[in-house]
Amino acid sequence: MRIIGLVFLSLLLIVSFTVAGCAQQVLPSESPGDIETEFAITSSAFADGAEMPVKYTDDGQNVSPPLDWSQGPVGTASFALIMDDLDAGNFTHWVIYNLPSDAHGLPEAVPRDEKLANGALQGKIGSGGIGYPFGYFGPCPPKGYSHHYRFTLYALDTSLDLAAGASKEQVLQAMEGHILAQSQLIGVYQR
Repeated sequence: MRIIGLVFLSLLLIVSFTVAGCAQQVLPSESPGDIETEFAITSSAFADGAEMPVKYTDDGQNVSPPLDWSQGPVGTASFALIMDDLDAGNFTHWVIYNLPSDAHGLPEAVPRDEKLANGALQGKIGSGGIGYPFGYFGPCPPKGYSHHYRFTLYALDTSLDLAAGASKEQVLQAMEGHILAQSQLIGVYQR
């Protein structure tokens, strides 16, 4: 009986050491380099939810702020960015799409051209069918009111089959079923 107990105890120890060794092993799919980070958009000009500097508004130089974002998820073919005013019926201040998949941001003062050097296209801004020239149009709220400006970045599994000058609604429709991830940055401005 004592021999059976020793054999059982030996087997139990072998199994325990094997399980402990497996628990500490890092599987290839779990290595730190493979852990996907959260898709995020930021700006060096202002923090999320903070006041936008006057420079980036219609009261200042009316140039686009610098934007940075993390790498898109696996399968990202392009990015699209829409900026709208949440306090003015989602008035569209910027539409830019077909940004290349290897882009990690936009510099300050993106040109107001239909097509950028990197192949990205810019859409019309405005609301209610009103179309303004291409490119960024900075915050311009009524005096005394604080408005929230939402920059929404989309990682897409395709490039959009749209010509330059598409509206926000056309871009949103073309993106349906192709959004892999999205992230938002809010800037606030009050005159």
